Amino acid sequence: MGNTLKDLIERVQTWPEEVQEEAIEILLAIEQGRVTTYELSDEDRTALARSAEDLREGRLVPDRQVSEFFERNRRS
Repeated sequence: MGNTLKDLIERVQTWPEEVQEEAIEILLAIEQGRVTTYELSDEDRTALARSAEDLREGRLVPDRQVSEFFERNRRS
């Protein structure tokens, strides 16, 4: 596994700058998810509170509608 990662990193260095930046962002996000504790923002807390209220009030989309949405928007 170590050699595969090293080989990939060498190839990444040949990629266009903007693609390298995207790869860095992805790796940093993976690292943050595995190494650090996520701190909720005020926006996160508000969204979670709104979701909890929707659940308590029974404001849910029927399973059939969710399935239909994903069927319409599924990538081939």
